Amino acid sequence: MSVARTWAVALVGAQGECVDVEADLSQQTPEFRIIGLPDKALGEAVQRVHNACANSGTPLPRRRLTVNLSPASLPKHGSGFDVAIAVACLATESTMDASSVASTVHVGELGLDGRLRPVVGVLPAVVAARRAGHRRVVVPHANGAEARLVEGIDVLAAVNLAQVVAWHGGGVEVPDDEPVAAGDDHPPADSPPELSEVIGQREAVDALIVAAAGGHHLLMCGPPGAGKTMLARRLPGILPELDDEAALASASIRSLSGARVVELSRTPPFEAPHHSASVAALVGGGSRLIRPGAIARASEGVLFLDEAGEFAASALDALRQPLESGAITIHRAGAVAQYPARFQLVLATNPCPCGDYGIRGGTCTCPPAAIRRYLGKLSGPLRDRMDIELTLTRVSVAQRDLGPAVSSAVARSRVKEARDRARHRLAGTPWRVNADVPGTWLREGPAAPVPAVRRPLDAALHRGALTLRGYDRVLRLAWTLADIDGRAQLRGEHVGRALYLKKGLAL
Repeated sequence: MSVARTWAVALVGAQGECVDVEADLSQQTPEFRIIGLPDKALGEAVQRVHNACANSGTPLPRRRLTVNLSPASLPKHGSGFDVAIAVACLATESTMDASSVASTVHVGELGLDGRLRPVVGVLPAVVAARRAGHRRVVVPHANGAEARLVEGIDVLAAVNLAQVVAWHGGGVEVPDDEPVAAGDDHPPADSPPELSEVIGQREAVDALIVAAAGGHHLLMCGPPGAGKTMLARRLPGILPELDDEAALASASIRSLSGARVVELSRTPPFEAPHHSASVAALVGGGSRLIRPGAIARASEGVLFLDEAGEFAASALDALRQPLESGAITIHRAGAVAQYPARFQLVLATNPCPCGDYGIRGGTCTCPPAAIRRYLGKLSGPLRDRMDIELTLTRVSVAQRDLGPAVSSAVARSRVKEARDRARHRLAGTPWRVNADVPGTWLREGPAAPVPAVRRPLDAALHRGALTLRGYDRVLRLAWTLADIDGRAQLRGEHVGRALYLKKGLAL
């Protein structure tokens, strides 16, 4: 044949798009050209493919080869197209099965010796191939375990190009090469610490359970040593395990970030960037290759910003749009990438730069202007998007003897029961947790509270103590409290407790 086709995958953000790789062999001056909006790394595939084919015992035809990557308008980057380009070119003249080549997706980079080298983003690429209806995919040997996490697709983890050609029916001798190993494994994530290790702070622990039960955002303000970081790091341990879809989405983001993925973790991710992180580190980006930031990596889990008052104001304000939409969109001159941003935000801050402002027994040396500037980093619009605001104090000796602490297992059980009640109440709607329910449905839907119950909310809105967004967030929080109590209807006590949590009164 003079024209051969196969498939590759172009990754744009968290989504992959299947790309039709066409190779045409014509009787003209020998040349090898790739068209279809390739970037520089993809343009260099010409030399990699040429040498890899020659060193695999399957040299390319000495005529004009034109490779088209369709759709041509879709930006394509990286070296993950090498294998597809090589197979399409070889299929123009070899004895490979044309139907096998045309029905298979190829992902991987070629070394000059013909071996397949691992690439990032294999998991979302295989997911995209399955979504497009393909049932066979070729990946590098080092990415085999990652690709096999996707069910319903046949995976060939190839060591070298000759093995791929032989798999398609080509008559070639397969050398016994040593597979190219992946980079050093990232250290396994530690299991979340035990909630019962928190001494005192019973009200804060209860608020943490409420936040986990409804998927609510949490702001903690208190002096150093009050336990803010200790509480935040225990939130993933009381959240329900991720289901298949959420675990696959979380693993796909890790794959795009360059981490080696060998299993689907059911523990919600926990991201805690340093306070010196830039806007790009939180949001993601890059001039040549758009990579996910901390916001996307925390999707389906928790994003914890410790010492929030030390973050740049621009970095904190970058959180506002993802908190509302559940997605982060990055615009660049050549592409627009979108990543999921369904995370719980936990902010922890001191009351002033030195941490002793308003603390009994403490001596604050910060001038008033410094305190205003420090807390001003948390803008009004950002605080309005926080569901729970807590003011913590240091644990005293008397608070240590308040009875047995709540364990992570008990808290997780309470959270699961509350989420099950919410899921049952929201059956027939696209929402599963209270934090996702829109305000219109809360105020006017079938479960809207009666006027007597919402009277305190209406009064706070009338006084200007709440915005309409804050009004809706208090309603969501009240429904979570009702779910924890096992109530099918909102009561005045739930609204009162939700207002207490929202306004951040001292505990």
